[in-house]
Formats: sequence, structure tokens, C-alpha cells
Amino acid sequence: MAQQKGGTGKTTLAANLGVALVASRKVALLDIDPQHTLTRWHELRPKTAPKLTFSNVSGWRVSGELDRLKANHDFVVIDSPPQVDTDARLAIRSADLVLIPMQPSPPDVWAAEGTLKLVAAEKRKAAMVLNRVPPSGKLRETVTTLLQRGGKPLLTATIGNRTGFAIAFASGLAVSETAPRSIAANELGALLSELLEMLE
Repeated sequence: MAQQKGGTGKTTLAANLGVALVASRKVALLDIDPQHTLTRWHELRPKTAPKLTFSNVSGWRVSGELDRLKANHDFVVIDSPPQVDTDARLAIRSADLVLIPMQPSPPDVWAAEGTLKLVAAEKRKAAMVLNRVPPSGKLRETVTTLLQRGGKPLLTATIGNRTGFAIAFASGLAVSETAPRSIAANELGALLSELLEMLE
């Protein structure tokens, strides 16, 4: 998960995708964001919830921790800092796929340019996902058209601006655990399916 603009829902998506994957695979979450929001979410996670391997490191320890986690897990979901710094670069360099979440707004599109350049420089694969999409309005279509015209790697799946994500996150859970039949959970499932198809 990488995006140099804050507030795009990067951490929430990392938590929710990690939980969705753990149902059938061995998953680790790695928090390298200095804000440590993902770490706080994990600390709230109930003991009865499915277990995810969790780690938070920074600086020179990032590369070694990534190697250790990749050797023992099917997936390592990394929540990176909201800026293109050394830690984010190391994470991107090690990634099979860099997911760039963004809200459907021009500032988010502009901010994603720096992340896309870094992904290209590291010769990695990127995918952009529209997150926190409002239920109505023309902004989604405008931004989608803008990205498609620019040949950007925009996914078909989108995530709506759903309170279910925030409610689940506040309890250390994912929306698939608190409301598995909700629209939010269905949108997350569609996103995960598209990502897995890209990776396979």
C-alpha cells in the first residue's frame, strides 16, 4: 500500500485486505508508517479473531524484516508512510504489486503521480483503486476518465465511502468480520479478487 498523500484510506485497506486473505492463506501485516495507525488497530484486535502475523519496523530493519516475513508467509501486506521516503522505496522495491488507493479527487490523482514514478523506477507492478467514493455525483466519472485517458493502471473495483469500515476499524476488526454480507464487504471482496487475478 503506497500513496504519498495522507487520508486516502491506505491503512484501512491494508487491514481489511489482510483479514480477507487470512481466511485461506498465511498472512503478515507490516507497519512501516511512523504514525503506526495499523499497529494501534492490531492492538485492539480481539483475541478470538483470526491471527495475523504482525510487525512494525522502520529504517535499516525494514529490508531484513521483509525478507523474514516473505520467507514464511503467502502474503505480506505493507502499510507504508504517506510520503516517498527511504522506507517506502524499500517496500516498493520488494513488492510484487503496489496498490495505490486514492479518493476520486484531482489532488489525489496528482499526488499519485510521484508514487507511480517511484514504482516505475523500481520496475514494479502498480494498481490504483478509487477509495471512499461518494454515493453520487460526477466526480468519480471525471476522475476515472482522466486516469483512463492517461493510461493509468486503474482497477475496475471501487470502494465506497462506507461507515462500516470505520466502525470495524475502531474495534480492531475488518468489515468482513463485523458485516460480512454488507455492500462494503462485497466491494472489498471484488477488490481482492481483482488483485489476486493480477498477481496470478
